[in-house]
Amino acid sequence: MRADSYKTIKTYSQGVYKDKGSRFVAEAYPVEDAGQVKSLVEKTRKEHHDARHHCFAYMIGPERENLRVNDDGEPSGTAGKPILGQINSFGLTNILIIVSRYFGGTLLGVSGLINAYRKAAGSAIMNAVIVEKTITDHYEITFPYSSLNEVMKILKEENAGHSVRKIDLMCSITVHFRSQDAGKIIGRLARTDGLEHRHISTR
Repeated sequence: MRADSYKTIKTYSQGVYKDKGSRFVAEAYPVEDAGQVKSLVEKTRKEHHDARHHCFAYMIGPERENLRVNDDGEPSGTAGKPILGQINSFGLTNILIIVSRYFGGTLLGVSGLINAYRKAAGSAIMNAVIVEKTITDHYEITFPYSSLNEVMKILKEENAGHSVRKIDLMCSITVHFRSQDAGKIIGRLARTDGLEHRHISTR
C-alpha cells in the first residue's frame, strides 16, 4: 500500500548561516507545483539583488519524484544538491528552498560551500513548522438524477468530501477522500446505476 500522508512545511520560513564573511540566507516556501518556483526565484532575486548567487532545490508531490536542483554559478554540486539533501534528511516534499549568498571576499572551497549551503538550508527547515498532510484522491462522478439519493448515501457513509457541480437529468459531483480508501469508495460508487467516474488528481 502506498503512503497515505506526507510531510511539508506549514508556511514560509528563513534561516541564515555565515562563514568567513559570506552570508547565506535560506528561504523555504511550501509549494504545490513547479509553476510556482520560477516566480518565487525571481522574487528572491529582486529582494536580494546584491547577493551573488541564488541557488535552490525543490521537491514536489506525495511520491517525492518531482525535483530539481540549481547551483546558479557555484561549482557544480556544491549548492543545489546539499540543499536537496536537507529536504531529504527531513523527509519533506512540496517545498522549495532558495539560498542567496552574499560573498564575503574569501573563497570557501568545495567542501566549505557544500557545508554552508547544507547548514543554511537546514536552519530554514528547523525554523519552520513541519506538518503532516493526508494524500487525497479527487474524482469527478456523473450519474442520472435517479441515482442521486444512493450516491449521496454512499458519500455520507464513507465520510467523503464533495462539491456539487450540476444537478439535472444528469448530475455531476466532484468528490475527494483519502487515497487509501479510493478503491473501496470508487468500487461502491461504480455499482450505482449509470455512474461514471474520472480521476482528476492526487494531492
